[in-house]
Amino acid sequence: QVQLIESGGGLVQAGGSLRLSCAASGRAFGIYAAGWFRQAPGKERDFVAAISLTGTGTYYADSVKGRFTISRDNAKNTVYLQMNSLGPEDTAVYYCAADPKWTLLVGGKSGSWGQGTQVTVSS
Repeated sequence: QVQLIESGGGLVQAGGSLRLSCAASGRAFGIYAAGWFRQAPGKERDFVAAISLTGTGTYYADSVKGRFTISRDNAKNTVYLQMNSLGPEDTAVYYCAADPKWTLLVGGKSGSWGQGTQVTVSS
């Protein structure tokens, strides 16, 4: 497993942007697919975006497609989530996840999770 620490959350007005970062430590991060999930108050944790080991493959939830971009820098052991055109519906705690297996990652069954970072979008 790897240890994951998210940062970059905060309060932003509707229409604004934020960039989340997820720093990984421990085992070689380059063998892990990585992604982001989010959990709004009173709701289940939902998949947001995922990126393959090398960064050449990405996958997004329909709700964020065209607004969010996931990327990674394996030299820095970091995954990013650029969020644009934010709306109140994007308010949630955002979690970083990583797993060597893509299906486990996208299915929300990753072996490694961060503690989460709060994103609040005001209308």
